[in-house]
Amino acid sequence: MRPLALMTILSLLAACGVDGEPVPPKDEPKTGITISGTARVGITKEL
Repeated sequence: MRPLALMTILSLLAACGVDGEPVPPKDEPKTGITISGTARVGITKEL
């Protein structure tokens, strides 16, 4: 039981900022997708 508890604790600690403080990304990722346009909804009647 002790080795299992030790492995659990070590695995949790390994994921807690071992590589330093978190750094936010410098730029937002650009996907290259642009959505634009118009839409119209209605009823027309020809006279």
